[in-house]
Amino acid sequence: MHIESGARSDVGQIRKNNEDNFRAEPSFELFVLSDGMGGQASGEIASEIAVETVVDHCRAAVENGAPEFYGEPAAGLSDRTNRLASAVRLANKMIFEAAKDDPTRKGMGATIVTCWIEDRRLSLAHVGDSRAYLLRSGSFEQLTADHSLVADLVRSGVLTEQQAEVSEHQSILTRALGTQPSVQVDADEQMLVAGDVVLLCSDGLTRMVTNPEIAATLETNPNAQKAADRLIELANENGGEDNVTAIVVRVMAEPKGLLARVRRMWRGTP
Repeated sequence: MHIESGARSDVGQIRKNNEDNFRAEPSFELFVLSDGMGGQASGEIASEIAVETVVDHCRAAVENGAPEFYGEPAAGLSDRTNRLASAVRLANKMIFEAAKDDPTRKGMGATIVTCWIEDRRLSLAHVGDSRAYLLRSGSFEQLTADHSLVADLVRSGVLTEQQAEVSEHQSILTRALGTQPSVQVDADEQMLVAGDVVLLCSDGLTRMVTNPEIAATLETNPNAQKAADRLIELANENGGEDNVTAIVVRVMAEPKGLLARVRRMWRGTP
């Protein structure tokens, strides 16, 4: 099994600056997306801190073994998944301290959704309403649960999903990075199979493009980068009311023959 990925971010049609940040690290199959919030340029700063902290923490775990762990490991989850959650908790700490030390950054925060792949295991961690989806054999499933007021109201039966889509309270988060000294991180994992497509995206995509449109785009664009590009185009064509970011990760069957041997040598595996 090998991974093909593509990613793109865009300011959209309304906003003047892009508060989304992302990093794709295919060399160790880590993908991170963050949507910032806060006055002036604070949202951009918060999302940048979030992304860079997660990447640096996970890279240190790969290269140096076991850097300091933040928070308690969850029973039943792999070391890789718990490490990813640790990185997100550290990102929360870094954003909170950056805001505390600079009055102009008061109130800044960010969402985050990140995945880390090892062999066939997909590790996920998220805070806020940026989402992860899985497309498998024509079935399109949201892997994350939004930490937002309208999502809570839908889960409690107060609102329908249709009412939530037009609610004026969509932007109210119940959980975000950097707003409190600590944060609860949702972490999960599952096994992948060849043909799976994982999508990480900010709400600038999901508010502008329907789930059936997103799924159809992923199905009809077999190249990961072209799929990410087309999703951004659709969001802008439908109004582009927010910054929009998409990371598309395709799980490919391992090639056979000489190409497979070269790939394994590059990875340092037999």
